[in-house]
Amino acid sequence: MLRETLATAYRKDPALHRARSAEVLLYQGVWALLAHRLAHALWIRRHSFAGRLVSQLSRMATGIEIHPGATIGRRCFIDHGTGVVIGETAEVGDDVTFYHGVTLGGRGWWVDHKGEKRHPTIGDRVTLGVGATILGPITVGSGSRVGPGALVIEDVPPDSTVVAPLAVAIRVRGRSVEPSGEPPPSARW
Repeated sequence: MLRETLATAYRKDPALHRARSAEVLLYQGVWALLAHRLAHALWIRRHSFAGRLVSQLSRMATGIEIHPGATIGRRCFIDHGTGVVIGETAEVGDDVTFYHGVTLGGRGWWVDHKGEKRHPTIGDRVTLGVGATILGPITVGSGSRVGPGALVIEDVPPDSTVVAPLAVAIRVRGRSVEPSGEPPPSARW
């Protein structure tokens, strides 16, 4: 498991070079995923306090919060992971990539109830862009990409790409302008 986690980091991050193999030990996503494996093992064996303790210590050390009840598949990678939050009933498939600020959360205490599925299911080979927020017991299908800043509250079919609207200038050099609404040709995620 450790070897596979390290190999995944090498494969998915172009900034990590094999010649500097010890550098992978500085990756907070690697530590968070390894700590989660321990916390989850404790959680499923009904050692909930110990599982939560490991989870909270990992959160303090890495800035990545993964509930010990969450299920995370193999070869996942959390790149620049600060602010990643993965809720208790989240299910994450294999080969998923998270960028910083991703949330797999519930809809809120006023609609979510204890004992029910409250968090998303993420298929295999999914990429979750910077600041993507996926809420509720929905599914993001395998092979999909969720763009930066996207808010997803409905199922995403397999092999799909969903994005947030691009920012539009409303002031340029101190003067109000009418937004064109047309994305630049380079805005393809």
